[in-house]
Amino acid sequence: MCDVTAETPVRTLRFSTLRKLSDLLDPQGTWRTVMMDINKPTGEARYTQLHLRRFDAVVVQGKSPTIEMLSDWGTTNCTVADLMEILIRHKLFAAVSVLLPDYKISSTDAALQYKAATSAPVAFLQGSACPEVTKPVEDITKTPREPDSSTGPEDISKSLITWRSSEGFYRFTHGELTVITGNWDERPVSEGGCRLGAGGFGVVFRGLMGNTPVAVKKLNPMDDSSPEDLRNQFNQEIQTLKSLKHVNLVEMVGYSSDGQHLCLVYAFMPNGSLLDRLACLDGSPSLSWQMRCSIATGTARGLEYLHCNNHIHRDVKSGNILLDHHFVPKISDFGLTRASGKRSCSTVMTERIVGTTAYMAPEALRGEITPKSDIFSFGVVLLEILSGLPPVDESRDPKLLMEMKDEIDDEEASLEDFIDQKMKGWRMQEAEKMYEVASQCLCEKKNKRPPVTESVRSDSSDVKTSLKFIKIEK
Repeated sequence: MCDVTAETPVRTLRFSTLRKLSDLLDPQGTWRTVMMDINKPTGEARYTQLHLRRFDAVVVQGKSPTIEMLSDWGTTNCTVADLMEILIRHKLFAAVSVLLPDYKISSTDAALQYKAATSAPVAFLQGSACPEVTKPVEDITKTPREPDSSTGPEDISKSLITWRSSEGFYRFTHGELTVITGNWDERPVSEGGCRLGAGGFGVVFRGLMGNTPVAVKKLNPMDDSSPEDLRNQFNQEIQTLKSLKHVNLVEMVGYSSDGQHLCLVYAFMPNGSLLDRLACLDGSPSLSWQMRCSIATGTARGLEYLHCNNHIHRDVKSGNILLDHHFVPKISDFGLTRASGKRSCSTVMTERIVGTTAYMAPEALRGEITPKSDIFSFGVVLLEILSGLPPVDESRDPKLLMEMKDEIDDEEASLEDFIDQKMKGWRMQEAEKMYEVASQCLCEKKNKRPPVTESVRSDSSDVKTSLKFIKIEK
């Protein structure tokens, strides 16, 4: 018989129970949904972004953020009833059954019923049937109603459950995106707004579908491109992410094309870009050697997947490598991606030169489109990972990071001095191996740049997995 009741303090839950909860809530960052719904007695949110970062950080220590969060919340004398109310509100029924396996949810209003019934937990919902969870339909039969001033993010989240296209993406109206981005609030997220960042492509906003954060990219034509070019990139991004699914590629949620701006909606990446994390933007801590190795490995894995599926990214760079809550890298920005109908990515020529100069291979600057150019760009990313330096710096001599490799090779500078001194846990032998891989990727002659695969090791004395080497196959 279960010894947990609604009145059981969360702080007294057995570790085995907490571990079962973590197995359900750790994946996909579901624990964050629970955390953001925990309030103080005054009604204010108990946890801030600083708390979120703290719980996120325990992952690299091999700990569970769910257990850390519940252990902290447990100090307030919260009960299983309080936790159940949140879990039921977010339809986390598997977690509910871990706490009280004899209970079954009777309706979609179960959270409200539970709060009123905690004084008689044995009678609450016992023996009733579980509700059916509505799944997104595969085809749109009519156009969703345009949101009005009374529409909120939660209303949009509910309505979109049944509005999903055959492509597997949500088709948002411009009005819906306006609502979930706080009317395109241009204030930075750090100041309470929704703006995550900007670039030549446009502006990225943080949106909220109910309790689920998303990233909304509002596209703008670049100075050297036409509206037609932008539309082509928009369609290319959708088609690429429709056909390619991988743990190291960013996940698209949906898109909008009915307003003044084309918009793309993605899963939210709370740790931003690799470029920003290497620069310790917003006071974030420096990435450890093991974390950098894991990011390099995941990026290599995503790049290999693209090439094996006959896609050339054409703009591989640290700014396009996004990091989720566990710092898993996700390659993003597929607007320039070129797909091949052949069984291999053969080299083709183009008159339009695209990409980011500081990462571009010599042949890419001549208009060649080849997977070997992605490998060259990846070599620059490896130099960034090793050094923590940006790919280009006008105040630096040399300005381009790839040119600093020449100084090391000519023994005008040492590899040890090149390595990021803020980075913890690095070992010279492993750093030398990564530098060797970077050098091979950066070979001037494209045919001497081999395809990249990854190989990882698990040190028996350390539960963390780190990069041993990135294997180069001849």
